[in-house]
Amino acid sequence: MPCTVVTGAFWGDEGKGKIISYLALKDQLDVCVRTGSVNAAHTVWYQGKRYSLHMVPAAFVNGKCRLLIGAGANVHIPQFLKEVEATNVKNRIGIDQQASIIEEKHSIQDKTRAHLKGIGTTGWGVGPAIEERASRTAKLAKDIPELQPYLTDVTKEVNNAIDNGKKVLLEGVQGLMLSLFHGTYPYVTSRDTSASAICSEAGVGPTKVDDVLIVFKAFMTRVGGGPLPGELPREEAIKRRWFEISATGRERRTAPFNFELAKKAVMINSATQAAVTKLDILYPQCKGAKTYDALPGEAKQFINEIEKQVGIPVMLIGTGPEALDIIDRRK
Repeated sequence: MPCTVVTGAFWGDEGKGKIISYLALKDQLDVCVRTGSVNAAHTVWYQGKRYSLHMVPAAFVNGKCRLLIGAGANVHIPQFLKEVEATNVKNRIGIDQQASIIEEKHSIQDKTRAHLKGIGTTGWGVGPAIEERASRTAKLAKDIPELQPYLTDVTKEVNNAIDNGKKVLLEGVQGLMLSLFHGTYPYVTSRDTSASAICSEAGVGPTKVDDVLIVFKAFMTRVGGGPLPGELPREEAIKRRWFEISATGRERRTAPFNFELAKKAVMINSATQAAVTKLDILYPQCKGAKTYDALPGEAKQFINEIEKQVGIPVMLIGTGPEALDIIDRRK
């Protein structure tokens, strides 16, 4: 820090919410800017309670952190207001005036367009909303009466915070393999998901970023259609305890960790460090471990292999669902 970008390596579901909530608490973040759109949620477990966040930044667990939604984001008004209430952040969350709005008509379009049937869209209406923005006909946050109390100039706020040495985190959503440009097109989302795009949507220039933290899960998952190298049969995924249901209620397809895709993600994101989540699912004896020395040999070997193949250090290792179930290897 002071400015770190958190981005996903694969098809989302990597555990970004967990990592961000940990950093918010451990590093006492001052500002967290969420980018992207409502899509699938960031899941945060904190003090025994599960939060599924489509709009509110995962750093909300730190009661002193200023929470922002960037100009490049798309706001689903009912979901935003619902989450603000659930997380009790009304007095410390802001939306950029130029963030665009997802309307009910966009969700209907998302669910009824024939060409999207096999893509695996979440149905929120993100794609149609972004289409309107590109055609210069979108509603913006500044046009919505219910959002007036939250409006701010996020670009100005976040750059001032960085310039004043505050601890700032830019929260990406989804993962690189869902990028409109770099992912498994056409089975992708409607925007770029790389670290560069996260900076752009937040209004932060690349020279102001100190670290790009890429998040890997110990195995790969994706929902919806599209390729998944090494995909396991459903029965095998259940046997390995890799089978999961996403925050949008869909089954996650599973596959073993893919080092070639990991290298590609590190390269495109210019990642400087990595986090690995759900190591305790791959190696159950890791559950609850707080130090690297407490890990079994095969788990250490797996982490070492990731570092060797992708060329950056694994600094954070998730060993359980709670925000603080982390092995922190940073100095």
